[in-house]
Amino acid sequence: MVMATRLPLQPTMHPDWIVPDWPAPKNVQAVFTTRSGGQSWGVYSAMNLGDHVQDNPSDVLANRVLLEQTLAVRPVFLSQAHGVRALALSAQTPNGVVADASYTHLPQLACAIMVADCLPILLTDDQGTFVAGAHAGWRGLAGQSLSGDKPATAAEKFPGCLGVLEALLGLNCPITQLDNGFNASKVIAWLGPCIGPQAFEVGPEVKAAFELHDPEAALCFKAGHSGKYLADLAGLARQRLNALGIRRVFGNDSTPPWCTVSNPSRLFSYRRDGMTGRMAACIWRC
Repeated sequence: MVMATRLPLQPTMHPDWIVPDWPAPKNVQAVFTTRSGGQSWGVYSAMNLGDHVQDNPSDVLANRVLLEQTLAVRPVFLSQAHGVRALALSAQTPNGVVADASYTHLPQLACAIMVADCLPILLTDDQGTFVAGAHAGWRGLAGQSLSGDKPATAAEKFPGCLGVLEALLGLNCPITQLDNGFNASKVIAWLGPCIGPQAFEVGPEVKAAFELHDPEAALCFKAGHSGKYLADLAGLARQRLNALGIRRVFGNDSTPPWCTVSNPSRLFSYRRDGMTGRMAACIWRC
């Protein structure tokens, strides 16, 4: 599948893992793990990084240790809740904090976003002054939170429309304090694999949630069977990023090679398999 370069960042990087092909500055590195390289068994084979999916905890720990050794930085895993909370990472941040996005300006600390159909979004700027990752399922992307979190400051200005990207990058977001003048035109984004538009069947309430933010979101939905729709999750993310002024978006172009459901030997998919593992998109400053 032609989606990214495969040159390893470290000598031990598994050759099947995906290294984003994007114009990130030299002090920023990123990777997306696949099923390959770990020691989990059965439906979790082999590089499952999720500690909440009933896999053997010792196998998950071993896989996470392998990832940390490979990256030579500490990945910080979140307890993702399909919400909009963005967490600032520090050297003391433990794994398991409830949030669906993370960001930092500190080096040697990786934002880690776990997925198995939802869309991972990685971000930085031209100078590598910050790195960030977001977990974008449809609820988090649209702002329909399951977590019960009270949305950030901008939520009152955009009721019903503040999603995880707006919380991370929108008006008055914390990242604006990281580089002394946030400029969306300097930001670049990379979209990883997710459930593709040929497989993501949703109800009319999903379409309505995105149209509340922008009526043109309707262009990312195609009529399906029994009043349902096929949704282009990556396309919806590109639309939301563009609305925030972020025009340079790389990676997932909504074609089948990027679809988690369509690539069972390489990618985990909850929609396809139910009980399955989790992959991780990681980004860090050197």
